[in-house]
Amino acid sequence: MKFKDALLSVLIIEVGVAILAVINYGATLETLQAVTRFSGRASLGIFSLIFLFQTHRFVKLKNILSEKYFLIFAIAHGIHLLQLLAFIIASGNELIPIRLAGGMLAYTLIFLMPYIQYLAESGRINESHLKRINLIYLYYVWFVFFMTYYPRVSGSLPITGGTYKEFVILLAWVMFMLGIKISSLLKHKSISRR
Repeated sequence: MKFKDALLSVLIIEVGVAILAVINYGATLETLQAVTRFSGRASLGIFSLIFLFQTHRFVKLKNILSEKYFLIFAIAHGIHLLQLLAFIIASGNELIPIRLAGGMLAYTLIFLMPYIQYLAESGRINESHLKRINLIYLYYVWFVFFMTYYPRVSGSLPITGGTYKEFVILLAWVMFMLGIKISSLLKHKSISRR
């Protein structure tokens, strides 16, 4: 897929989410909350593709998200960040410092990774450095998604939007992704030893 087509798809999804939220909730704070929540889920969908298929032999990310898949995810999650900030400001919700710090680090990695991908493609970062950075990126962003849903399921963070069942399903998906990834890595190691 070409970058502009992938970008257009992300923008259509984001606009569609906003339209559906307005249709369902009207012009309310609940609308902004729904837009933020479903935008985050769209970002999880894009990240899931990167997490699961970045090094897959048969499924090529460039065919699904373009060769600039880190940039597509950064744009989608950047839109989510703007919506999240708008909701926090409008609702007056208090930020939890440790969650804020963890989120800021994740967003820093998310916004830096397209540039790191560019540096690698232009030969300014060697393969071993790229692999280390990529490993940190993938598992840290995965951890942030995990920490988005786990506290809501465990009851240590109030559910401010969405249902408990939704968060259980999302947490199960995030855990399932890790299971697939670990299984794939173990299978790859076993094949490479032969």
